Amino acid sequence: MVSGKKKISRALISVSDKTGILEFAKSLADCGIELLSTAGTFKLIKDAGINVIDVSDYTELPEMMDGRVKTLHPRIHGGILGRRGTDDQVMAELGITPIDMVVVNLYQFSEAVETNHCSIDQAIENIDIGGPALIRAAAKNHNDVAVAVDVRDYAKLCEELTQNDGGLSYQTRYSLMTKAFAHTTAYDGMISNYFAERNFKNEKSPFKSTYSFQYKIRQGLRYGENPHQKAAFYVAEDANESNISTAQQIQGKQLSFNNIADTDAALECVKQFTEPACVIVKHANPCGVAIADCLYNAYKAAHSTDPESAYGGIIALNEELDEITAQSIIGNQFLEVLIAPSITPEALKVLKNRGNIRCLQFSEYNQASKIAHDYKKVGGGLLVQDYDSHILSTNDISIVTERAPTVTQVEDMIFTWKVAKMVKSNAIVYAKNGRTIGIGAGQMSRVNSARIALIKAEQAGLDVSGAVMASDAFFPFRDGIDDAAKAGVSCIIQPGGSKRDDEVISAANEHNIAMVFTAIRHFRH
Repeated sequence: MVSGKKKISRALISVSDKTGILEFAKSLADCGIELLSTAGTFKLIKDAGINVIDVSDYTELPEMMDGRVKTLHPRIHGGILGRRGTDDQVMAELGITPIDMVVVNLYQFSEAVETNHCSIDQAIENIDIGGPALIRAAAKNHNDVAVAVDVRDYAKLCEELTQNDGGLSYQTRYSLMTKAFAHTTAYDGMISNYFAERNFKNEKSPFKSTYSFQYKIRQGLRYGENPHQKAAFYVAEDANESNISTAQQIQGKQLSFNNIADTDAALECVKQFTEPACVIVKHANPCGVAIADCLYNAYKAAHSTDPESAYGGIIALNEELDEITAQSIIGNQFLEVLIAPSITPEALKVLKNRGNIRCLQFSEYNQASKIAHDYKKVGGGLLVQDYDSHILSTNDISIVTERAPTVTQVEDMIFTWKVAKMVKSNAIVYAKNGRTIGIGAGQMSRVNSARIALIKAEQAGLDVSGAVMASDAFFPFRDGIDDAAKAGVSCIIQPGGSKRDDEVISAANEHNIAMVFTAIRHFRH
């Protein structure tokens, strides 16, 4: 490693995304840097009145094969890869002049192949060959060469060049190098993923033969799940959905590992509802959920489900947080994180009285949009599955008992089912009038989950009689139905599918309980 400032005398510019390139090229030229460029980029720069040399003139060879070969030449790669102080003699003998900066970004492969009608040949034709070669060569020789692949770096590079008489520090060149290798890795991964899910007939498979991922660090964390574990938060390179990775923090302390995981669970739960909704999460499980005519009433109902567990919890809202709701939250409980699509200035003033509360805003989302896959890391491997994006409707349920549920009960069933879907298995949820009454989560026995949900309701002083009970999977025995009847449950929603369904249905009929099957299970581990 050789540290210190390096003078930039010659730069090669060849970009697909031409955002900001004219301003950058002019700044380079103003610093006395000679510019080389290719094809469309060359024409753009030249037409703007900036001095630039066509790469074809520089190599004394024309672009060929419909532009496939233009920079793959010893004068170009030798000028980039040549080690200053080591390869000077051979460069001089062969007439190779140093190239000190490479400004390249790559063909927009993802945009070219996003149509369902893209053929294999069309996809292949949109793979950049020369660009990645230039980037890797410059990054490999970052000790002497700067490589710029991100348009967001142009302004600060211009500033440093101007302040340092056309020179860049080793720290800058090293930073550009790491970003360059990440850029080509992401590009190759995109191409690999595209072809890994297709056969030679361009027939698409549900799962790729190989998976390539790239995540960039968002922030270092104080520690992981526990203080003895180091941790960091990474986000997908192309993250653009409305989720925890794209949410913006507007107040409070830095998010912790557990804050991020719990906020993700709360946000994904609240996004299921179209009515004003509040979800309170503790240790990745909802402990209170409600929908209402306004956000204030939704919060009050959600909090009253389990005030004990709500302490130190995460609150997710699906509408703009207003002042009166913010005052209620601050007055009722201690919380770690609050996330909403927006927060009024008046509400933010209220929250600033508790400056440690982490406040986040998430972007607008479309309930119709679906996350493609869900991933779970296991020792030495990765489990990949379709994301559980199923949203139950009234058309999906089958009434299996003599007693049919009322319209109101069906509405409560749909609500309760959405909550049960987000509770760790085995999951039992009691709810009534659009709010949870008791939640039992993560037990090895479904009966014990039901008992815990009842205990939670009793502790909160809530009446289970007349409530809906939702189970994320079928009841293997009738004992769960018998216990529900003792508690006063009026109707049950569950997947069905047990060998003892007839026994379970008979139990419901004996207790005059309405029961529906969904034919879909929502295990969550």
